[in-house]
Order: sequence, then structure tokens, then C-alpha cells
Amino acid sequence: MKKYFTILLLAIFGFTAITCTDRNDDVIVTNDNDTYPQMRDITGSLNSANQFTITQGINIAPEDVVLVYRNINSNNGNSAVWQMIPKTEFIGASRELDYNFLFNSQNVEIFTEANFDQNLLTAAEASQYLTNQRFRIVLIPASSTKNANVKYEDYESVVKYFNLPNKD
Repeated sequence: MKKYFTILLLAIFGFTAITCTDRNDDVIVTNDNDTYPQMRDITGSLNSANQFTITQGINIAPEDVVLVYRNINSNNGNSAVWQMIPKTEFIGASRELDYNFLFNSQNVEIFTEANFDQNLLTAAEASQYLTNQRFRIVLIPASSTKNANVKYEDYESVVKYFNLPNKD
């Protein structure tokens, strides 16, 4: 019986040794050194003279992605707090001011739309919502596998995921 047990153990060990190969199924991560996200800050005022639009030239591939964030502390001197747009600001009881953007491979247009005449904002409201607004434009090369798990609405998550310099 001991002999059969030894043979059985030897057979199991031999089978395990033969079936375990040196094949390595590890995923190899390569760095794509010619395609990387970029960002730039722009500051501008949205008013009737520019049709409440700020345009910034860019140069990206047609399949790339653009994200835009607004510094919600633009005019108060505090540290930057970035909020993704599109975004609706509720001003008073029934007024809504929307920040939005459009882009193509050459330009990003950041604009506001409202359910009221934006020219009728008070000076304090215009200062808070339209004057000297700071936006951060993030240009991201498109890759369905690389960008799949990013929470784009969270600026800090985008900075961390794409290893962007976090400048104030």
C-alpha cells in the first residue's frame, strides 16, 4: 500500500511539474511616449461683445477628447477649485446660467447660455459668473482601453490618472 501511495504521489507531482510551463501570461505595459494629455489655462470675460463666448485654438486629432473645467474661485483669490462643465448655476429663484463648450480639432468654444438676458446681471453677479473667468482645458488623446476607467467629472482624478502637473 505504501508503494502505491508513493507512486501516486510521484505521479501527481510529475503531472503538476509537466503541466506548469514557463509560459508567462503577464500583461506588458508599454509607454506611449508620443501621445500624452495636455492642459492649458485660459482667462477671459464672457459678455455681449463676444456673444458670451471664449474661443481657444487647439491642435488635436479628430478622435481625441477635450475636457473643460471652470475655476469656481476665479475672482476671489482663493486656491483653485475646478468644476467640470457643462454646469448650470442657479441664480436667484428662477434664473439659470449654463456653462458649456463645443470643440473640434482646431478650437474649443466655451460659452454661457441663460433663461434670461445675461446683460441684466448685476455688477456683482457679472463679476462672479462672467468677468475674468478662468478655465482649464484638458486635451486627451483618445484610447478606448487607456481612458476607460477615468472619472472625468472629478478634476483631481483626471490629473492623477493622466499624471498631469497640478498647477494652481
